[in-house]
Amino acid sequence: MQEHPSESPHSAVGLESLGFKNLHAVYWNLSTPELYEEALKRNEAIMAHLGPLVVRTGEFTGRSPNDKFVVEEPSSKDEIWWGKVNRPFDAHLFDELHRRMASYLQGKDVYVQDCYAGADPDYRMPVRIITQYAWHSLFARNMFRRPPDCELHAFAPHWTVLQLPNLRANPSQHGTRSGTAIVIDLSSRVVLIVGTAYAGEIKKSIFTALNYLLPQKGVMPMHCSANIGPDGDTALFFGLSGTGKTTLSADAARTLIGDDEHGWSENGTFNFERGCYAKTIRLSPEAEPEIYQTTRRFGTILENVGLNAHTRRIDLDDNSLTENTRAAYPITHIPNAT
Repeated sequence: MQEHPSESPHSAVGLESLGFKNLHAVYWNLSTPELYEEALKRNEAIMAHLGPLVVRTGEFTGRSPNDKFVVEEPSSKDEIWWGKVNRPFDAHLFDELHRRMASYLQGKDVYVQDCYAGADPDYRMPVRIITQYAWHSLFARNMFRRPPDCELHAFAPHWTVLQLPNLRANPSQHGTRSGTAIVIDLSSRVVLIVGTAYAGEIKKSIFTALNYLLPQKGVMPMHCSANIGPDGDTALFFGLSGTGKTTLSADAARTLIGDDEHGWSENGTFNFERGCYAKTIRLSPEAEPEIYQTTRRFGTILENVGLNAHTRRIDLDDNSLTENTRAAYPITHIPNAT
């Protein structure tokens, strides 16, 4: 198994426990410029004017809720509200899909980002994101909190997300609804994602895990954006995806805590993430200046945004691929963020 020649810092906990063997190369915790180089070299993306990375997610330009499952297993089955949102999945079929993914990866490269979900040290969760695409690794790097290099050797992931968009599940063999599947096993703390390149599945699967785990620790998970005023007053903006949480929380007169997923504990309100995943369709520099300027920044990923093939200038009004165009950027791209 090759390591990346730059010898990026990484955990002593390898990938062997996941059943991976004969991988061609493992790219550990690559920096943003390195991931740009990889994504461009592999024709995964195009760098647009002023530096954002423009990508296409293919068939799926949004999440696939009907293809999301939770493994039904003894330790958690009585704690899950089973139904249309939480569809039960057989544990043996999960293992079969996991083995298929490990077999598929033989001879291939993977990208790994070790990071934390949660800003509060008392409740943060170490997560490992393993991806087939370099730009998905950049997405994870943008969205979650990165440990300093000096801590990476001792990093021990509590949860692992494996995303392989080029592999499709076999419904008759794996028990899925289609070739696409997002399967969460609360016992092994592993998430398997196949058949979709939509990056939002990565962040939402971690949110699902936190929704299950944190209430057991006295923390309320919230699907909301949050900001704080000059006097220390916190405002929470609740709503489903695409209802304006990101826009409302990006207030120049207040400090942004986060735009989507938060916890409320005895310590206060804290962000689960370290990045934003904003809708960009018809973004206006007048109405939403802080979000708009992130679409002109190096490090930002633009999903399914219109692009002039010659000038490499983006068109935020272009909905030819989807209304759900997105920008994924680190929270440091917002000038007044915590």
